[in-house]
Amino acid sequence: MTDTTDYTPPKVWTWKKGGEGRFANINRPIAGPTHDKELPVGKHPLQLYSLGTPNGVKVTVMLEELLAAGHAGAEYDAWLIRINDGDQFGSGFVAANPNSKIPALVDRSGDTPRRVFESGSILLYLAEKFGAFLPTDIDKRTEALNWLFWQMGSAPYLGGGFGHFYAYAPVKIEYAIDRFAMEVKRQLDVLDRHLADNEYMAGADYTIADMAIWPWYGALVKGLVYGAGEFLSVEEYTHVTRWTDAIAKRPAVQRGRMVNRVTGEPESQLHERHDASDFETKTQDKVAAAAE
Repeated sequence: MTDTTDYTPPKVWTWKKGGEGRFANINRPIAGPTHDKELPVGKHPLQLYSLGTPNGVKVTVMLEELLAAGHAGAEYDAWLIRINDGDQFGSGFVAANPNSKIPALVDRSGDTPRRVFESGSILLYLAEKFGAFLPTDIDKRTEALNWLFWQMGSAPYLGGGFGHFYAYAPVKIEYAIDRFAMEVKRQLDVLDRHLADNEYMAGADYTIADMAIWPWYGALVKGLVYGAGEFLSVEEYTHVTRWTDAIAKRPAVQRGRMVNRVTGEPESQLHERHDASDFETKTQDKVAAAAE
């Protein structure tokens, strides 16, 4: 095995500012705001501050699914947080999420605004608030939460681990890529074996566990993240692919994936969402683009 570095850790680590490659402008070893900037507030009770990354998509899918199921109280404003520009370090966002990570939700339906941060926490909060997409039967509920927290614990190995060293690190380190590729394939095998016997993650019911896992692992098996489909032989995971395709057909999922998205075809991006009619404009844009 080859390694491109010969590094011995110092006795005390010190931050070498600017040494983090493409993320040098947003990575730092301290918390807190870097500048004063209040968050905008729209007309709906739920205010979402996010970006169309996998963690952001979890929440917009959930909100669109709630609306599709008839929960009018789930109407929301989705504001774009451009993390590469450092929006997450504004004072308003840090007040909503002291960890400075998207997504952050503020529920203004009560007398006092309530902040909810961490994507898994937001999914669970919304499921309990509206009584939807989380079974009430204790066994089924526990199974859904098992897989929700599996995703929260597993995805960092996929994103910050494999994704970083395979796609973004300024130096390709064989040991790091091999270590995280092995773990990601193990995770895919965990999912594939489970989905061989279950329609959805918690059994027959579509739940917040599916909404949490799909944006990460569904995109992976479709070759949509890191350009690593062939490298990871994702075609092996046929049951994950079946589950991925079934969820992708849901209209609410298709809408949720558009919200706060800043990559892909322009007609697939809805930078901010303040009303259901915002999607109609994007549909018209798509039809016009196809006619050109």
